[in-house]
Amino acid sequence: MIERFAPVGRLVAMHILATRPDPITAPDLSWQEDALCAQTGADFFFPEPGSSVREAKRICALCPIRTACLEYALDSDERFGVWGGLSEKERLALRRAPR
Repeated sequence: MIERFAPVGRLVAMHILATRPDPITAPDLSWQEDALCAQTGADFFFPEPGSSVREAKRICALCPIRTACLEYALDSDERFGVWGGLSEKERLALRRAPR
């Protein structure tokens, strides 16, 4: 899926057909419905640069799907925000750590 800017500043998704015989399927994101962050709003999880992520991490610590969230962020190479209880820098360090 490719996103482009639409009038009035909204993102619109454009689906691109795969040239392979088997279609590309979107990942299952149903776990996000049970995430505590979905109930609190994005402000905590995408703070302004230099702001604290302490509140986001507290919410993540209580979240039952924290592991799925972190796995998604690592697989999707999410570069911004707190995902699965880790900040951008913490996820980067985790990806760079020897396995």
